[in-house]
Amino acid sequence: MQIFLHHFIWYLICFYFLKNMSFPVIIYWYHINERNFFMRLRKDTDDIQEEEILLIAKVSDALAHPARIKIFRYIMQANRAMVLVCNKDLVEYFDYAQATISQHTKKLAESGLIEVKKQDKFSYYYANLGVLMKYLNATKKFSVTQ
Repeated sequence: MQIFLHHFIWYLICFYFLKNMSFPVIIYWYHINERNFFMRLRKDTDDIQEEEILLIAKVSDALAHPARIKIFRYIMQANRAMVLVCNKDLVEYFDYAQATISQHTKKLAESGLIEVKKQDKFSYYYANLGVLMKYLNATKKFSVTQ
């Protein structure tokens, strides 16, 4: 009776987690001993591409620091208001050292979230919303529960 109850509970758990998946899944059951089972899932069709996985990793790394999130958000809002943003503006607004701002903007630029245009001795920053949208779409594909 205990083994039957254990099997039934596993089936309920699996049904709960798998009922909303939008891709075909094969479930493999392995019997370890009379009490323990574990499950392995194999996805038949991989709908997320390698470049999308790399994009998720790169952009997530860039947004892993709270200061970079704030800087990116500030640049997006300024660009929406048609205001140019340079290093000096970011230093004044965030009260960080110029070197710290440069380090964070470099990381954001490497991920593709911002573009840097140099004019004279100033660097102007523009949010790249195309990369942000690709990132959001890739993470939506990546998530199990859509």
